[in-house]
Amino acid sequence: MSGAWIIILAYILDRCIGDPRWIPHPVIGMGKGISALERVIRARVHTDNGLKKAGIWFPILIAGGSFAVTWGLLLLLGLIHPIFAAAAEIILIATTIASKGLRDAGMEVYRHLKEQDWPGARRSLGMIVGRDTAHLDEPEVVRGTVETVAENIVDAIVSPLFYALIGGAPLAMAYRAVNTLDSMVGYKNDKYLHLGWASARLDDWANWIPARVTALLLIVGAWVLKLDAKGAARMVARDARLHPSPNSGFPESAVAGALGIRLGGHNVYHGVASFRAYMGEATRPMESEDIVRTTRLMFWSGGAFVGLCFLATLGVWLAGGALLW
Repeated sequence: MSGAWIIILAYILDRCIGDPRWIPHPVIGMGKGISALERVIRARVHTDNGLKKAGIWFPILIAGGSFAVTWGLLLLLGLIHPIFAAAAEIILIATTIASKGLRDAGMEVYRHLKEQDWPGARRSLGMIVGRDTAHLDEPEVVRGTVETVAENIVDAIVSPLFYALIGGAPLAMAYRAVNTLDSMVGYKNDKYLHLGWASARLDDWANWIPARVTALLLIVGAWVLKLDAKGAARMVARDARLHPSPNSGFPESAVAGALGIRLGGHNVYHGVASFRAYMGEATRPMESEDIVRTTRLMFWSGGAFVGLCFLATLGVWLAGGALLW
């Protein structure tokens, strides 16, 4: 049962303190490692085929290295005293989760909107999305915030907890490395199409199960929070696969259906217009309170998944005890 308690305590720790800026975050080290490896590869490889082959080294060295370093650290601390290893594992898993950070980012946009500080709302949204935000009106600011919070329920909460359940802090840290790789080199543009393909593909695979589990949790959460659970289920079935990502459409369509709003539409990235398929049905205009509702759904999903982790661990423990008898 120790694995379940470690996950529960890690989630509580993240909910309470998040990622204080004065504490060095592992993702910073991962980012520096990715940048350094990219410089080495680009200095030596100059063909598309060569870059595609070299791209395989990103997951091997960055994700594999993150796993190995975390495993070695916990092993060393365990030799000193098991409680040191347990405490370190709780802290390390907490760094792979971002429930408080995601909530704070969304609520910062919400506060600006409630104060009718449109420039502040646009600036705050611009800190968490890649799209251009300088000229967005209030409904578009709300849409961008809801989409970002919904999508990151998978990346920032359920997926790291899922891998922590399977392989503890080492596997959770490896997942965070994969996700960081995707955010840095997993783009389908001229610069990273060949070099980042392996990182992008691995991120898709890593989030495949957690994304679908998240959609189910959001549907149940919509029922618990007295939102539109049937609408959430219907939109997942109808719209989830319309998203360009094989995974992001599941939480986004579930949230859209639960709230009775329509996500997707036209975005502008660095001055270039782009259209993303619509998800959900606009049964009413979007409003700033939709950010609060999405945050509640996020916290429900995270807490419910932690509960599932506990039940899964309890089931394994009871099954093991039955076999011993």
